[in-house]
Amino acid sequence: MRNRGDRERATSGPFADAIVVAAGSSSRMGGIDKLAAVVGGRSVLAHALSAIAAAPEVRRVILVTSDERMEQLGRSDALPSKVDLRVTGGSTRQASVYQGFLHLLTNAADGAATEAEVILVHDAARPLVPRDLVSAVANAARIHGAAIPVVPVGDTIKRLASDGTVVGAGERSTLGAAQTPQGIRTELLRDAYARFPADGPETFTDEAALLEACKLPVHAIPGDERNLKVTLPGDLTRVATLLGELPTAQPAAGAANVRVGFGSDSHPFGPATGLALGGLVIDGAPGLRGHSDGDVLLHAIADAILGAAGLGDLGRIFPAGPETPVGVASHHLLGEVVHGARSHGFAIATVDCTIVAARPRLATRLPAMGERIAELLGVDPSAVNVKASTGNLAGMEGAGRGISASAVVVLVPGATDR
Repeated sequence: MRNRGDRERATSGPFADAIVVAAGSSSRMGGIDKLAAVVGGRSVLAHALSAIAAAPEVRRVILVTSDERMEQLGRSDALPSKVDLRVTGGSTRQASVYQGFLHLLTNAADGAATEAEVILVHDAARPLVPRDLVSAVANAARIHGAAIPVVPVGDTIKRLASDGTVVGAGERSTLGAAQTPQGIRTELLRDAYARFPADGPETFTDEAALLEACKLPVHAIPGDERNLKVTLPGDLTRVATLLGELPTAQPAAGAANVRVGFGSDSHPFGPATGLALGGLVIDGAPGLRGHSDGDVLLHAIADAILGAAGLGDLGRIFPAGPETPVGVASHHLLGEVVHGARSHGFAIATVDCTIVAARPRLATRLPAMGERIAELLGVDPSAVNVKASTGNLAGMEGAGRGISASAVVVLVPGATDR
């Protein structure tokens, strides 16, 4: 048990240096530079730097980023005064962190010792980290040697075999999702790099994993749900919601706002065979009953695009009547919707969709569906995410009587099709 004096010493004065990693490529953002995206009047990167610098335990912040972003920042005076050094990142996250660490050890802050007691490492894509959480991680690392913030896992985690079947489940009470900043005492991080060089063959997803490989304990403290990581364009809307306002601009070029749409569809199985789903046809599986070929996933995506673009809904444009041919292929309908969105000045940034079906088994077919959907939308496959659930024996889908699908689509300003 620590006494009162220990607790007081653990919270007095600045004793931590922070490394903010901002060297990523935003590969899943559909062409948006997520760190330059402006939300609440400031860029995502500026929010993250300010949040880390606001903690009284932090004496200085090292920004590790790309040469291009360094040039952009060189034209800006909006950075907190604690940001006293900018370092070019490496080819991997751990290489970037190591570059920041080396500069911290060789560049003393004014009037301070060269080395801080604690090093904090934070992802620049987490713009809303609370100041109190930064302080808590720094103090916990000072006391325990290493600390990370963790939030409970809400969904049931399943283990899957190579054929896509479920082979077990993880106990949620023993699982947690790691956040940043992650805090490590300086001497422990130095020893860890000596054992596992940053340019060595081993790759670690974060600093906690590096310390675990060194058999060093990492103390977990409660994280914060607000400390979300911007990975997909829709996450910018979540950030804006938490800030209480809409994004003011998204692409670095400074165009209009991101638009987000949601779509869903559901069909029961019919007597025919040949299941149209995700732009594919699964031979031997029962088909879905409907006026078209019944592809609920393409219908959901089309409805989401229409919703984001403010162009109505799929049933209004293609009613189940003589205007729409019976059995029409859903990819034709989706193509018309995509053309309509483009003609109104929108480009598709990302698509995230979920299929709910107890049958047939879909896990091995999801990558092909993602590629086919990307082809139909004219986007990179990395911008399309397709998930599936069995329905947990609930409802029409869980009972195996039909399939439903939902989709979230993010649109950004783009070239106009006329």
